[in-house]
Parts: sequence; C-alpha cells; structure tokens
Amino acid sequence: MWKLLEWDSETSSCTMRMDQGQNGDEGTTLELESEPESPLAPPADLLEPLGHYEWTFRDLGRKKLVPPPEVMQKFSEQRNNPVFLQCRIPRMTDDMARNALFSFVNSKCCYGNRAAGELVIQELKPQTLYRYRLETFTETRLCEWTFEPYTNILVDGPQNGASPQPWDIKVQVPQMFQEDTKKFRIPHSSLVKECHKCHGRGRYKCSGCHGAGRMRCVTCSGARHKAKAKHLKHQKRCQMCSGSGRKRCSTCSGRGSKTCTTCHGEKKLLHYIQLTITWKNNVYEFIYENQLNFPRELLNKVTGDNIFKDENAVVYPLLDFPYPEISLASERAIAEHRATFTNTSRILQQRQTIELIPVTEVHYQYAEKTYMYYVYGMENKVHALDYPERYCCGCTII
Repeated sequence: MWKLLEWDSETSSCTMRMDQGQNGDEGTTLELESEPESPLAPPADLLEPLGHYEWTFRDLGRKKLVPPPEVMQKFSEQRNNPVFLQCRIPRMTDDMARNALFSFVNSKCCYGNRAAGELVIQELKPQTLYRYRLETFTETRLCEWTFEPYTNILVDGPQNGASPQPWDIKVQVPQMFQEDTKKFRIPHSSLVKECHKCHGRGRYKCSGCHGAGRMRCVTCSGARHKAKAKHLKHQKRCQMCSGSGRKRCSTCSGRGSKTCTTCHGEKKLLHYIQLTITWKNNVYEFIYENQLNFPRELLNKVTGDNIFKDENAVVYPLLDFPYPEISLASERAIAEHRATFTNTSRILQQRQTIELIPVTEVHYQYAEKTYMYYVYGMENKVHALDYPERYCCGCTII
C-alpha cells in the first residue's frame, strides 16, 4: 500500500514511495506502468497449442469446427411420411369482407367508418397464394481461447488428461427448430498465466494524476490563494485545497493507481478453451402467386392454412406438386441449404411446409364510384389503397 507522498516545491512534483508493503519488505519501490492502450487479447505467443486444439491467438483465438464425417452422415433410415392436410379456409362472404374493412378503418385515426357501412359490395374474387417454407435446424460449434481472473480455484488443466474432441462433447439439444446458444468450458484445457495487461502487478498508474495521488487545485490553479480583489490588502487562502495548492485525485481517490480491469487485481488469469454451441433455424421462403398485384411484404405478417408438412432428419424435393413452381423452389431450397450448412454445421432436422394464404379482391361501389380492397391471411387483414373516406394525408396506408 502507498504510505508516503513527498512534495518537491522547487520542481513542483510529487513522488510516491512504499514505506512498507503487505509482504513486509521495507524500502522496496513498486514501479507501476501506465495503462496500455493495447487490446484485451493476450499476445500471440502466450498460449501454446493444446491437444486437438492446434491453434493460438494467431488465429484470433477462435476456430469454427467442421463436423467429422460420421456426424455429417446422419441420414435417418426411419422416415416420417409427408402429410397432406385438408384445407380449412372458410369461404369469404359479404359480411366477412365488410367486418374486416370495419376493423381496418377503426384502427386508423383519420378514417371514417360511414363508407364502410354504406358501400355496396359488387364482387368477391378469391385468389390463391402458396407459401413454401424450408426450415433447416443446425448446430454450429465454435472454440476460442478466453480467460477470467484467477481466484485460486481448482485448475482443470492438461495434467488431468487430454481434452475431448469438440464434437465428442455431449450436450442437451433444445427443442427442434427453437434457437438457442450455450457456452461450455472444455475439460482439461485450463492454464494459469500472469495477467498480460498489467504484467502481474494487479494495478495501473493513474492516468489522471500520473501516480501522484494529488492534482493541482482547479480553483486557485495551484497558487494556494484566491485571486486578490481590489478592495482587499491581503490574499485569502484557498478554501478548496486548504492553501496547499493541490487536491486529492478524484480518478483514483488519492491512491495513485487503479485496479487492473482485466484481472481485477488478482495478478493472474485463468485461460481456458470455451466451446460455444449455437442452434439456429435457417428459413427459406418462396411465395407463388398467379398474376396477383399484391405487396409481398404484407404476407410476412399473416398466417395461412398448412396443407403440406414433411419433417425428417433430411427432406427431399417435392416432385409431384400440382404447381411446378413449388417443386422447383423445393429443389432449389434443399440444394442451397445443403451446400451452405453441411460443411460448417450439423443438420439436426429439416422441415418443409406449404401454406395456402387466402387473398380476396373485394370490389365495391360508394358514392357512384368503384373501389377495391384486399382481405388477406387467416387473420382477415385488409389492404386498401383508395378508401374514399380519409380526412388527412399523413397516414401510412398498409
């Protein structure tokens, strides 16, 4: 601990020395360095390769792991048969279309509902939209060197045996198609090293006072007295610094040093290899529409009726779907996901579905003019560009 501060009035400098440290060594001087601006990562040559993990911080301390062949070849022989479901979309009626428009108008602050009540529906034109979706649930493993302050805990290092292969570590897989991320410490990979940031000192020289513990008083600028007023004959002693010209450093509270933020003052770091497992649901979507002038981005906010489902360890392209565009989308999606994820991740499960999204064109007449709006999705949402009863132009039409 710092005990003595010596002020040199000639050089206007303050030196600090340790009278007696906690270890009882008298007369020893602790020379602290200023906090370096280098990154938190240890130098490249600090840690040596460890067993199967043959990389160091030269590889940025991390490495994405390619699944071994036996993991990649997980093709289930026992397959679930694809399921074709019956369509459960109710037929659109005039009342349903009008009620949907009422709900839409009431959600707008500057839309009047008189037109919705008085309009005359002339024609309902149902349209057919299909949404094909392929979901590929993958598991990715990433290893990286990391560290934490060493607090004299038990070290599970190479002396306890060789570290297991990353893909041999068994973990609990979350529910299929539910994304999650978990981190694990690789067994027998821990090493204790001196803190690379403070070089084992545990503290830095304060950048505010440069280790002096005190700074020049900002009130009197170190002059020890207030500025002399015209009607006073004598200068008054500065009350902020009690006439010393210097104040205790607020950055380090007068200690002259700050605790190392990397090792938290422990002087040593526990380095270990951390395994990060990421489960992700990768989605490919294709919407087939038959010459329908409808914004596609609106379809992402609604659901349709599921008419087809195929879920297995791997799925195969659809061959006999009535619309060839859907079959081509299935073939393209499966090939794209296999090429993208097979070499970097483990494919745990795949699911392909087809939804029938209802869209109805509603043609109506109001005030001797003809208008149109759409009712779409199982939620019966409305898309109306030219609703006749609007009181301002500042609303966003959806």
